[in-house]
Amino acid sequence: MTVAGATWEYDGYQPAGERLRESLCALGNGYFATRGALPECTADDVHYPGTYAAGCYNRLTSEVAGRRVENEDMVNLPNWLPLRFRPCARPADGVEGWLTPDTTPVAEHHLTLHLGPGLLERRTRYPLVPSGSLVVRQLRLVHLGDPHLAALRTEFTVEGEAGTELEVEAELDGDVTNRGVARYRDLDGRHLTEVRTGTDTRDTVWLDCRTRTSDIRIALAGRLTANAPARAAAEPRRAVQTVRLTCPPGRTRTIDKTVALHTSHDPAISDPLRAALDRLATAPAFDALLGSHRAAWGRLWRRTLLDVPGEAGTILRLHLFHVLQTLSPHTADLDVGVPARGLHGEAYRGHVFWDELFVLPYLDLHLPEVSRGLLRYRHRRLDAARREAARLGRRGACYPWQSGSDGHEETQRLHLNPRSGRWLPDNSRLQHHVGSAVAYNVWRYCEATGDTAFRDGEGAEMLLQIARFWADSAKYDDHLGRHRIRGVVGPDEYHDAYPGADRPGLDDNTYTNVTAAWVLARALDLLRVLPEPRRRELTERLALDADETARWDEVSRTLHVPRHEGVISQFEGYGDLAELDWGAYRERYGDIRRLDRILEAEGDTPNRYRASKQADVLMLGYLFAPRELAALFARLGQRVDETTWSATVDHYLGRTSHGSTLSGLVHGWILARARRADAWRFVQETLRGDIADVQGGTTGEGIHLGAMAGTLDLVQRALTGLEIRHGALWLDPVPLPPVSSYGFSIRYLGHWGIGVRLTRGHLEIAVPDSGGEPVDVRLPDRVVTVRPGRTVRLVLPE
Repeated sequence: MTVAGATWEYDGYQPAGERLRESLCALGNGYFATRGALPECTADDVHYPGTYAAGCYNRLTSEVAGRRVENEDMVNLPNWLPLRFRPCARPADGVEGWLTPDTTPVAEHHLTLHLGPGLLERRTRYPLVPSGSLVVRQLRLVHLGDPHLAALRTEFTVEGEAGTELEVEAELDGDVTNRGVARYRDLDGRHLTEVRTGTDTRDTVWLDCRTRTSDIRIALAGRLTANAPARAAAEPRRAVQTVRLTCPPGRTRTIDKTVALHTSHDPAISDPLRAALDRLATAPAFDALLGSHRAAWGRLWRRTLLDVPGEAGTILRLHLFHVLQTLSPHTADLDVGVPARGLHGEAYRGHVFWDELFVLPYLDLHLPEVSRGLLRYRHRRLDAARREAARLGRRGACYPWQSGSDGHEETQRLHLNPRSGRWLPDNSRLQHHVGSAVAYNVWRYCEATGDTAFRDGEGAEMLLQIARFWADSAKYDDHLGRHRIRGVVGPDEYHDAYPGADRPGLDDNTYTNVTAAWVLARALDLLRVLPEPRRRELTERLALDADETARWDEVSRTLHVPRHEGVISQFEGYGDLAELDWGAYRERYGDIRRLDRILEAEGDTPNRYRASKQADVLMLGYLFAPRELAALFARLGQRVDETTWSATVDHYLGRTSHGSTLSGLVHGWILARARRADAWRFVQETLRGDIADVQGGTTGEGIHLGAMAGTLDLVQRALTGLEIRHGALWLDPVPLPPVSSYGFSIRYLGHWGIGVRLTRGHLEIAVPDSGGEPVDVRLPDRVVTVRPGRTVRLVLPE
């Protein structure tokens, strides 16, 4: 791997690293993405050329461990990439002779991901028999301007004294399955059926199919352009085009493959196949596509400007690139959520968890229309969340821990421990705190954008129903004199039951209770500021009366927050658990990030120990600034001063295995103001989480989108102390020496591209010229008003 500013490069062919490269070199545009697999290679244990469309799911039932298990997956679509080649003069031993790095040792292999224009370039040198070599150079794009187009240019150059004749075969392959995650391979992965292929014109072939149960129709049309005639054939499950190229030595021969993709989810079409053929017929040649694609990326980079020097800056740019490929301006018009692993692979089955909690705060200040679209995904599933709450015997809305196409709970009933080979109950569906994440994102979006129409409309409907669920979940305990929420699982995930208990769930998870209190308080605030006609409309429709809102206020002040040994407990009874011998486990196993799997394989369980997978209580310090967190605890009748919080941080720091890429992010965030050296260690681990595959093979199954977006937001908000409240930008920068000089732009209250730059004790704020209102900026020691068209430079206190 080579870091070179605007590029991300890999040199040499390494089969063991291909899956990682394919994820990190994936290209997408928010509508669909394709992994960075080599076009001449088929899916096997080394390569996995997946293509995924946002929101394209299918549900299948499998027989696992003697039980019928239903799972919904993001579907691996027909593969548009295949383009293979071989010399026409081949050995007479019957070997097919198709050139791949696995069948023919390569003399040179280099991949370059060009972040600026969103291009993947590869250069490979294959030896030819009896002498000479074939240099293959490819440029690939998934068009950012037209989300239905992708293109692949392949250049062949023969080096040596003699030329050669090449046979080149391009195809659209419908014989694909979901097989990208080894631990899912016991599950049925054949999602496509009724695959048809055909030819349209001399240079165009097509393929269409549908998903087996969700009945989504998918169509691809492919065009091959070369200085030689192409022969087309419609074969079972694949459409093939073949070209013979005469390659004199030193002369480059070029083939361009252009593809259009449509599904029946697309608006304003009647037939996906007709739409794909029509779009391809009007698609320009490769050079013109490349030009418009570059221009589209240029516009998007300007809207999301981030300037951080050094290696950290290059990694952050890679993270931003993948966030934008998954959640682009095209996403705003789609009915999709935030897939935890991007559109880059099949881990977590493409499901939507709580990762938007780490993604939307960044998008709010750059692409607010995308944030609004993602929140509308949640609103469209509000009725499903209400039905889930009713199933639990409660009022309000209970959002699922894992969401897919329709808002039902998609969390699997069983999960495989690859270390022991056992299928185990999965109780993570009890993470009802995902509802607080939805409410948090609604509130923060409205603060950042001033979008009162959304706040008073869809936002209010979600926030009030989530608040109602929390109030109905809380039961009063006469002994404690407090309300309690029982039978849940917190963000930690290692703990899903009490030791020896016959049913899952924990009582009074602090993160759950405190965020529930916050939701209830914000719901009451919202009711106070709603326009009277809208407030009346909502209260009538929801049958929300004064007695119920009075209960909300009471619960928001009396939810139980357990403690032990002078620190905040993760949940009631946490202090009674045994201590784990961390040193012994590290000595025995080395990497203990997935401590839960290790313990289960030993016949033990993390439920017995004070051991966490990731931040749980400490997540509160990620969501809320110190002032807001102290006020929230005070509302609950708890005094949490700096000493108590510091002791709580220390307690969990030493008892967390960091089995999630989000854990390092959260710990780096909360330590940034107090322990900078420790903070940087965690930030570094998060920055390297995917590029170094810190979690041990997981990045090849898809990137970790929440962690990537979280690193961007760390620069944007944690290091600057940026908050948006009371109609002002609040800034309180903290220097983190390795990232002490940086700049970015944000959208705020109608202003596009407000520039913020910090450099060695200086802060610069530039508001672009417009007809908008002046921007109030509040620092700990002063208030500054910046008018449009003006730049203010400030000296920060030591």
